[in-house]
Amino acid sequence: MQAFAIAASGIAGATERFAASAARTARDPLADLAGETVERMTAGTALKANVAVLKTADEMYASLLDILA
Repeated sequence: MQAFAIAASGIAGATERFAASAARTARDPLADLAGETVERMTAGTALKANVAVLKTADEMYASLLDILA
């Protein structure tokens, strides 16, 4: 069950990073547009990776339950 907690924490962190970057860009759009774009892309990739971890963990636990049943 630890994989679920780790992935959920990663999703929350990526979401916060994306929101913070979007807020900084909204406050001053031309301050560091390239850096903030990279930050949002990185946060998006981290989000997708953590969702993949959740899906894989779910499949693994489902397989384990099938074996034990």
